[in-house]
Amino acid sequence: MASPYPQGDREKVASKLPVALRQEVKIRAAELAVDIQDVVTAAVTDWRALPPLPTVDTTGAESFSTWLPTGLYADFKETCTDRGVSYIQGLAQSVRRWLDNNPSPGAAPPPRVVRRIIVCNQKGGVGKTAVSAGIAQAWAEEGMRVLLVDYDPQGHLSQQLGVPQIPPGHDSLVSHMCGESTADLTDLITAIEDERFGKRLNVLPSCFDGFLLDAKVAIKDVAARGFHKEHALERALEGIENDFDIVIIDCPPSLGIAMDAALYYARRRPGEPIGNSGVIIPVLAEDSSATAYGMLAGQIDDLVVDLRVDIDYLGLVVNLYDSRRGVIATTSLQQWESLGDPPVLAVINDLKEQREAVRRQQPLLAYAPDSEQAEAMRKIARGVAR
Repeated sequence: MASPYPQGDREKVASKLPVALRQEVKIRAAELAVDIQDVVTAAVTDWRALPPLPTVDTTGAESFSTWLPTGLYADFKETCTDRGVSYIQGLAQSVRRWLDNNPSPGAAPPPRVVRRIIVCNQKGGVGKTAVSAGIAQAWAEEGMRVLLVDYDPQGHLSQQLGVPQIPPGHDSLVSHMCGESTADLTDLITAIEDERFGKRLNVLPSCFDGFLLDAKVAIKDVAARGFHKEHALERALEGIENDFDIVIIDCPPSLGIAMDAALYYARRRPGEPIGNSGVIIPVLAEDSSATAYGMLAGQIDDLVVDLRVDIDYLGLVVNLYDSRRGVIATTSLQQWESLGDPPVLAVINDLKEQREAVRRQQPLLAYAPDSEQAEAMRKIARGVAR
């Protein structure tokens, strides 16, 4: 609801915000000596220019009003409609992001938190490995130090990039997750030798023992005091993650204990901005992919409730899309795009370059850097960079 500003260049906007968020933004505006109406103007303007952001809890929202430039609120409502979110949710996301980007002047600098991206789907064949490798290459190309973890015992990622898989019984990510190794996990990491990435693209290879991971972690969880199965991946990686800017986990097609550990690793840590870490879900434009997505979403929701954590959906990637497959493909794509939250980060057409790069055991962005698929990987990386 809006009403004219006395001087005609603004209009009064009445909406709602969660009480804690409303108090926080008023205090922060006072600390920074900025008028609240200018804060909300900047917040809404920036929010409209960004890809959709993760959902903010608006439970118990109460009245909040301010003055915005004439026409901005109408534009804001249009953006909310396009993204399928309520006006209250859109305002909460805008304000939350402004607060994250404008810390209190008296606050200590926030601790550095490595980004943790989990690429997952219970369904196989949707392109988890291609997306994991592609966005890792895109970030490494931009100067980020990236650790790409082959978490799938099938080892497709390691194979595609020409990195040997770890044999059974040797030191591996699995042995570290189960607390069975005192060796340095860094010794297992291989840098991809390509000048485009400048040794910033690193792979922790898969191991055949990964097929036993769920059983081994479950036994350890029961037998060892203080061992919690959901913490296993974080415990294994915590000693090396700060050597990187981004850690990307290429997950197996599973909803077991290994997936719980990956999802817990992606949870929002204390002081971490919304959307810094979380899950990217590759899907296909077909009905069975929607069913698999529902199963994964259910697992995430259960983990959030059971462990009282926040896990951000960073977005969907519609992979291997081909409109020539007819109405099922086109209507499925429309359904994915209509979700709004999580957003569709990119639609990747079914083209040959990715398959050729795999055959040659080369990174896609090195083999075909100007290809449509390579540009799609860069688009995904930009979409979650924020």
